[in-house]
Amino acid sequence: MVAPPSLTVVTSFLLFFLYINVVYSQKFKHFSEIYGANPTFEEDVTHYNQLFALVNATISQNAIQLTPDTSGSGSLVIRQNRSGRALLPRKFKLWDGDLKSVNKTTKRIASFNSSFQINIYRPGDDPAAEGLAFVIAPDLNMPLHSYGQYLGLTNKSTDGDKNNKFVAVEFDTAKQDFDPDGNHVGLNLNSIKSVNTSSLSRFGIELAPIGLRLYNIWVNYDGVKKILEVYIANQTEESKDGPAPPMPKEPVMRQDLNLALYVEEYSYFGFSASTGNDTQLNCVRKWNLTVSYLADEEAPVLKIVLGVGIPVVVLLIVGVGFMVVYVKKQRKKKGSISSNILGALRSLPGTPREFKFRDLKKATNNFDDKFKLGQGGYGVVYRGVLPDDGNLEVAVKWFSRESLKGEDDFLAELTIINRLRHKHLVRLLGWCYKNEKLLLLYEYMPNGSLDMHLFSEPGKQPLSWTLRYKIVSGVASALHYLHNEYDVRVVHRDVKASNIMLDANFNARLGDFGLARALDNEKTSYMEAEGVLGTIGYIAPECFHTGRATQRSDVYAFGAVLIEVVCGQRPGTKIGGFQFLVDWVWFLHRDGRLLDAVDERLAGDYVAEEAERLLLLGLACSHPIAHERPKTQTIVQILLGNMPVPHVPPFKPSFVWPAMGPIEDDDLSLATTLDTTSMTSNLGSGWSTQNNEQSLV
Repeated sequence: MVAPPSLTVVTSFLLFFLYINVVYSQKFKHFSEIYGANPTFEEDVTHYNQLFALVNATISQNAIQLTPDTSGSGSLVIRQNRSGRALLPRKFKLWDGDLKSVNKTTKRIASFNSSFQINIYRPGDDPAAEGLAFVIAPDLNMPLHSYGQYLGLTNKSTDGDKNNKFVAVEFDTAKQDFDPDGNHVGLNLNSIKSVNTSSLSRFGIELAPIGLRLYNIWVNYDGVKKILEVYIANQTEESKDGPAPPMPKEPVMRQDLNLALYVEEYSYFGFSASTGNDTQLNCVRKWNLTVSYLADEEAPVLKIVLGVGIPVVVLLIVGVGFMVVYVKKQRKKKGSISSNILGALRSLPGTPREFKFRDLKKATNNFDDKFKLGQGGYGVVYRGVLPDDGNLEVAVKWFSRESLKGEDDFLAELTIINRLRHKHLVRLLGWCYKNEKLLLLYEYMPNGSLDMHLFSEPGKQPLSWTLRYKIVSGVASALHYLHNEYDVRVVHRDVKASNIMLDANFNARLGDFGLARALDNEKTSYMEAEGVLGTIGYIAPECFHTGRATQRSDVYAFGAVLIEVVCGQRPGTKIGGFQFLVDWVWFLHRDGRLLDAVDERLAGDYVAEEAERLLLLGLACSHPIAHERPKTQTIVQILLGNMPVPHVPPFKPSFVWPAMGPIEDDDLSLATTLDTTSMTSNLGSGWSTQNNEQSLV
């Protein structure tokens, strides 16, 4: 006779079944945020950092300026034929891919309400052009040549392509052949040719009148009824900073819309705009976004339970029993791993001091958010003060991952840097590992990161030229040490502005060795196990083909930093019609206008000879062919002025793979992790530190 399940097992199953039902019933999550209302955009640095501005879009004059501000952009030419986007860099799940259909019965579509205040201002009596749009976009990119009639949405070659995957509500101020007039709202699906338009004149609304006029707009979408509605209300200049007027009872446009047929499952919200030969100010002053979006499925097993019925329930009871056994085994295994981690840490040669967790908790005021210095892909960094060490200020990095993979990151970083000694490297002071909590302690850098100073909030004094040159010289010295002077060669693999820290005297300290790897002295490359690591804009082109990080790829990243420091623009900036900053600088070099790339915020306060040297060196380091890039010993001498910059061709050379050129040992060798894996052999074979998000320290 088979014994019935114990009361404990049955109770556990019932609780588990109840839990699944609760989770499954919570299909939607809720997001709501206000941007630029109180405080204004320029005063609210948090909101400034939360919005992703593309090409000509900026945040100035207390608003999002989607195209250059007509009140302060200079000549008319600068304002003509421009386009820009500003997006919230957070994607939302708007529909469920498993239930997508081609008819109106599609279920589970997100709902949203977006209200915002716009100012479309035309200078004088000039005609207005072109307009702005509220857009749901598939990514954070913007098509090239999307100025003029294309509203920053498409261009001549891509307009109407179903792969565009966007939905936009346009507020058009210039009549095209396919428009009803030059003052209308339209619904655009993958094209600038609207599927539905509504002239605004009959509502007494003129989007771009002569003189200032503010409008409050509501774009609401009901994911159940699958209806999109647009409302517009006038707001007087006197009350522009006051509360919004009530939403009108009648929409200016209503449209049945199955959103799942036109946008990506995961999409972004924001704005785009453009100007043509005629110009106008395309400005968003306030934005309130509320989204009821789909949560990722957490309990797909419930579908089986509901579909198959009671027999599966019996099987699940048995499964719960196995689950209990499995969890116990995992806990036991986890405890063993923790023991191994501690053993590995304490056996490392030259290991820094081990700190107690309670002391770090006290030093950071229980890891108070007020002490938070930053957050990246590997963890959160806090400022701490150690009273027992003479009020020593430290940076405490708490690893966010608690899995074995996270412990690998911890050991990878600790193994590499515990013996590094150089004045331009962040020094490791100690570590802590308790109850699966992983922490590292570093010297505190009171001036933060280079990234913080290059891209500070508007109105702040820009980083001086003298300090910029000093900082890149220090980073070059640190890279030369890692590549050539340390007892094992180290490839950093994540050289970028946010990983360059600044001490009290603005000396550069290269940090964050979470991606670094030590190599055999006869080899200078590291082969990745799974894909390319690093940050887009700093990754050398050959890495996408080989999956291999080398000293040459570190030099490429340093070249990106050089250009970033001189230009005051991020490497991934789309500028002058180019996808990347380096391509624009190469274009200026070809035209003999290289110094036009220098950061305008310096207002001419820089040494022209040094600026040209850094830009040319940056281009040389950014050479698409790896063996054409200078080595670190050459870079250091160039920065000291002891050697001339290598010849930089006027046209950017094409990337060729495989590259033809002198074959060196480092081009043939496969990387190893001899220095690091031998110290952690009890944890298993090789590591794979797979995280390419921004990291700190």
